[in-house]
Amino acid sequence: MENRTDAVAESAVRAASDLRVVVSRLRRRLREVAETWDLTPSQTSALSRLSKAADGISTSALAAAEGVRPQSMAATLAVLDEHGLIQRTPDPGDGRRQLISLTEAGHQRLEGVRQARSEWLTRELDERFTEDERRLIIEAMVLLERLTGP
Repeated sequence: MENRTDAVAESAVRAASDLRVVVSRLRRRLREVAETWDLTPSQTSALSRLSKAADGISTSALAAAEGVRPQSMAATLAVLDEHGLIQRTPDPGDGRRQLISLTEAGHQRLEGVRQARSEWLTRELDERFTEDERRLIIEAMVLLERLTGP
């Protein structure tokens, strides 16, 4: 058993801190890669969430899911609409509302963003790390997966 101070191992404190910093930097860098596709992080996030809503979602529900005001989401959706990435259809349960979903162009744009991120990360892992280091990263990912599971 490891030495513990205040019921939490010092190594756990350090690992938590280091992991937060690295994950934050990696997220920021992946966002930068996506921005080369002329979408802001909030627009990309909205596209991603819309891709999971098979039957569409209302503006207010999308705003709530994204943690923004409906007015802010309306502005985000207006830009996506201008680019032909979303479509609006009447809500069959409430004719006063519209459901937002992705167009084929929206699906393609989102897939392009995902592919660009994946290609960047793959290239960086290939260029910056040795085979042994990449295997160590894979092993660490197996351990880190425990943080997200039951």
